[in-house]
Amino acid sequence: MSIRERLSGNEAASFAMKQINPDVVAAFPITPSTEIPQYFSTFVANGTVDTEFVAVESEHSAMSACIGAEAAGARAMTATSSNGLSFMWEMIYIASSLRLPIVMNLVNRAVSGPLNIHNDHSDAMGVRDSGWIMLFSENNQEAYDNLLMAHRIAEHKDVLLPLMVCQDGFITSHSIENIMLEDDKEVKEFVGTYKPEHYLLNEKEPMAIGPLDLQAFLFEHKAQQSIAMRKAKDVIVDVAKDFEKWTGRHYDLFEGYKLDDAELVIVCMNSTAGTTKFVVDKLRNQGIKAGLLKIRVYRPFPAEEIAKALQNAKAVAVLDKSDSLNAAGGALFSDVTSAMFVNKVNVPTINYVYGIGGRDVPATDLESVYTDLAEIAKTGDLGNPYRFLGLRTKEGKYKNRKGVIWTKQK
Repeated sequence: MSIRERLSGNEAASFAMKQINPDVVAAFPITPSTEIPQYFSTFVANGTVDTEFVAVESEHSAMSACIGAEAAGARAMTATSSNGLSFMWEMIYIASSLRLPIVMNLVNRAVSGPLNIHNDHSDAMGVRDSGWIMLFSENNQEAYDNLLMAHRIAEHKDVLLPLMVCQDGFITSHSIENIMLEDDKEVKEFVGTYKPEHYLLNEKEPMAIGPLDLQAFLFEHKAQQSIAMRKAKDVIVDVAKDFEKWTGRHYDLFEGYKLDDAELVIVCMNSTAGTTKFVVDKLRNQGIKAGLLKIRVYRPFPAEEIAKALQNAKAVAVLDKSDSLNAAGGALFSDVTSAMFVNKVNVPTINYVYGIGGRDVPATDLESVYTDLAEIAKTGDLGNPYRFLGLRTKEGKYKNRKGVIWTKQK
């Protein structure tokens, strides 16, 4: 039976971890994810869980400890943000290459420099091709629910890949919302017991972990990771269906909000989707066919499904809360436009980089995006496809699409 409670995103994550009761949690504090291991450590201290909590001296060591625990046959979890994830870099790739289904809470924060403790997606985008499954969370409820589904997905025999659950730093992690919590016993039944087929402490099957892998086999092993990531898409959908039967809450690879007949569509991730829904409702009341496509599963990327969902739009804007600094738009924009091209969906599509370092994203900014899309749909002229949203100029004013920084490239 579900129980209504008021929790922050970090509290919701730590509560989910308590209900999962993993064998090992290894973590090092970093804002804004610090509260997750902090809250969880109280459950360890008061005996609510029987988890082995490993207080390490760095994030590199935290991921190393999780790798060792999973390799030995234990269920392991951790949490980090920003530069902490950067410090894990070496071990992030090793965890996925060893096919260890570790689950990480990633509370998204800008990566230095300059030093900033607030939200954007530069940390997640930095590891988007590391072989980790990536689930994004619009709100506290989704962060909690994603964690309850995480182990079922990562530990599936066809997957065996690590998984990170992302939520926006401070915006979600420190904001209190009403959420529905599930019964402890029911959570344990849904998540299940981790029963690895191969593990180091199995004396009947001596094995090595992480040996040298040269030309003869490395390609085949990386291909196995790629195939597992593709299979993960179906597993995610199946687990979400089981989750809906249990809780009544529906999830899919992405969420379409008033998308079926939408002519003007914004594509975004995490908490921005909530504000965008408000704007969509406002514009719908004015007779404007606005819609939203919220990415929930970023890796594996549901390319074919997204392209199909956007095929009837007249103009699309992809919002990136991280700049790839490649002079050709953000990472999500590249993925979405690639998916559209391969699947022969020809819809005018532009990119906005926004919200960097925690810059506020008011509803009026999102309304201006839909205004731009309406103009593009009417004229067919993209203008500059690579834009900033909410950027302050030297004069202290925000430039719209008619301003200097938006002029069409010659």
